[in-house]
Amino acid sequence: MKQKLSYQQNLLIGSLLFGLFFGAGNLIFPVQMGQEAGNHIFAATIGFLITGVGLPMLGIIASAISKSESLFDMARPISSRYASIFTCLLYLTIGPLFAIPRTATVAFEVGIHPFISDEYLKLGLIIFSFIFFAFTIYFSLKPGQILDWVGKYLTPIFLVLLSILLIATFVSSMGKVSEYPAQGNYAAQPLFTGLLDGYNTMDALASVAFAIIIISNIKKLGIKDSRLIAIETCKSGLVSIVAMAIIYGSLAYMGATSLGSVSRADNGGSILSMVSNHYFGVVGKVLLAAIVGVACVKTAIGLITSCSEMFSEMFPKSISYKKYAIIFTLFSFVIANFGLSNLIQLSIPVLMFLYPLVITLILLSLLTPFINKQSDVYKWTTGLTIIAAFFDLCKSLPQYMQENVVVTQIVNFAHLYLPGFDYGFGWILPALCGFFIGLIIWIIRKKNIHR
Repeated sequence: MKQKLSYQQNLLIGSLLFGLFFGAGNLIFPVQMGQEAGNHIFAATIGFLITGVGLPMLGIIASAISKSESLFDMARPISSRYASIFTCLLYLTIGPLFAIPRTATVAFEVGIHPFISDEYLKLGLIIFSFIFFAFTIYFSLKPGQILDWVGKYLTPIFLVLLSILLIATFVSSMGKVSEYPAQGNYAAQPLFTGLLDGYNTMDALASVAFAIIIISNIKKLGIKDSRLIAIETCKSGLVSIVAMAIIYGSLAYMGATSLGSVSRADNGGSILSMVSNHYFGVVGKVLLAAIVGVACVKTAIGLITSCSEMFSEMFPKSISYKKYAIIFTLFSFVIANFGLSNLIQLSIPVLMFLYPLVITLILLSLLTPFINKQSDVYKWTTGLTIIAAFFDLCKSLPQYMQENVVVTQIVNFAHLYLPGFDYGFGWILPALCGFFIGLIIWIIRKKNIHR
């Protein structure tokens, strides 16, 4: 049995992990943060890296440490029924109901929209998304080759294209960071605001989905022992962490210095478009279209592959992996063209509900060597987190739903009695209480058994 991966194999797995994570949203968020943080960019970037890079990496490592084959396995200590519902809900939300359609629309809006007039937008989106998903399904139907497609080819292409823009930013800077004062919350709380921005990328959700791809590829390279898989996952993850940290920092710097040459914008996509145009003119727009297109295709392949693998494993008697992949791709194509904005409004509350549950599950899985997947600890932590996460769901409902009297009262109650609720961290105290209650019950039961 193989004891460890070679340096080249670790680099390849790290490249795959980076490629799966780094989509168009990861390009846009740090640029926007940089422009708003201004002269407080260093503290804001540190906060962003802690939650935007640290949490997703912990999700991958947690899967390996807990010896979980899938998200279902990770959640099973709570109960099999909960694990099934939670897994389906998470994969559908980060898959065909939200994230996969968004990869096509973001690629179109940032990369293609600038080249076509408004009257042809709908037709342009249909044609573009058809080509986009044709590429995606072609690669997704061969999951055994995802290490080659994403790790060997798409990620290096993406890095080369992005490097051209980032190098221009440093060689011929648009301005000085110190010249532009921080805006909004970045002026008083840059570190905490950066933490929230990294948290809101919600990459931790994708991490537990992508873990199955990373672990299965490490096994294919000859590592079978669960302890060795965890070690190789950490080593490969280091490659991804370093790459993501460098690129996030560079993009934040781009945003912070951009005001020397371009105007303020309300989203990172517009800033990227103006910056690429500033440096390279029309060629810059083509370059940005290529960068965003490759970034989105990589993520879409990863999401369709992980969703299809998960459902084919959970329901082995239903349909095959390939049929799931085709169904998810076709559904995503339809949603990308006809109903994305409405679905986003409904998906965000679900994401806000799921995110605390995923984070607590990751942290509990990391503690496997100490609590050994003890059911009481898992159940109490998750139970109290669900209650707190429900308040987050209510707060993020569409405006017309928030006007409901019951919803308003629920949100007002949380504002008054849940510490950290206003910042999106109202679930932390209930989760800690649940953890310690479960721990105490477990210890008492152990003592009674020994008696």
